[in-house]
Amino acid sequence: MNYFRDNIERMLGYMPGEQPRDGIYIKLNTNENPYPPSQGVLHAIKEAVNNSLRLYPDPLATAARVKIAEILGTKPERVMAGNGSDDLLSIIVRSFAGPGDKIVFPYPSYMLYQTLTELQDATACIVDFTEDYSLPGDFIVKDAKVTFLANPNSPSGTLISPDEISKIASQINGVLVIDEAYADFAEDNCLSLVEKHDNILILRTLSKSYSLAGIRLGFCIAQEPLIQGMMKVKDSYNVDRLSIAAVVAALDDQDSMKMHVKKIRTTREYLTETLGDMGFFVYPSQANFILVKCTEGISAYNLYQTLKSRKILVRYFNLRRLDDCLRITIGTEEEINTLLKDLRELVKNNYGKVKTI
Repeated sequence: MNYFRDNIERMLGYMPGEQPRDGIYIKLNTNENPYPPSQGVLHAIKEAVNNSLRLYPDPLATAARVKIAEILGTKPERVMAGNGSDDLLSIIVRSFAGPGDKIVFPYPSYMLYQTLTELQDATACIVDFTEDYSLPGDFIVKDAKVTFLANPNSPSGTLISPDEISKIASQINGVLVIDEAYADFAEDNCLSLVEKHDNILILRTLSKSYSLAGIRLGFCIAQEPLIQGMMKVKDSYNVDRLSIAAVVAALDDQDSMKMHVKKIRTTREYLTETLGDMGFFVYPSQANFILVKCTEGISAYNLYQTLKSRKILVRYFNLRRLDDCLRITIGTEEEINTLLKDLRELVKNNYGKVKTI
């Protein structure tokens, strides 16, 4: 007997990147920061491990919201914290879209948008990016309840200008969600658009630039009416005590974050240039990863599998427009040099050729 709703029965569900449980890998597949979190974060978490853990956390995560507002130059009333930005994406979909309502997002992009649309039994309006990952003219669906735009985009790392995004916000009737998980690695962001548009929501996370993927804390910035409405939808205690302590400490140590971001940007440029010299096409990335397109006759899947056998994990997507690509997280300089050494060997010896593996 089937007990699930029809839309749940039909959907495949979101598949996260591989997290190996055995062996030591060079892990370049899930866009984690290769550098450790701030020492202040580790101290704050240790200090928070005490008898207070028997008590529920602050349901509004006030200390985190105050600190986020301070760092980003906004008001706490315009900030909402979540159990990672994925929690906030779920809250947004449940807040604004019901069965049959239109939700717009580009392709290829973060596949969780489609999963959340299916969970809500809403209607997905999927619009293909152009070949260079620009937005096509038909991206705007005026009556859509929610429009998602990852910026920088994943998996391409490409960036849409704030001016273009501002024009989109002016032309739609629903909310426009700018998912800025990788904004700290980019040259620009859309934070200033919150003041101008009452339908824009900006999402950020501490998983990437602050090296806190294991803590699970993200936040949303929007005008007060949107935040107040979404507060009704979130779980009562969606951010725990340790996460609140960690985010305050992480944001207090901007020097550590900026130092690591600078290293990642430098390594990103080095990797992009080197792979280009090897004959690969690399999309211009503003994130902590790159999307690499294999040249004709080279199998991305075979390279992925062979690298995995050598304990190097990169991301392969068996999806339209991505099945000839690899997404590579920017690791340490040492990790990237190891990857490049193996890639040179594999390409030289035809290990990546379509018919050899």
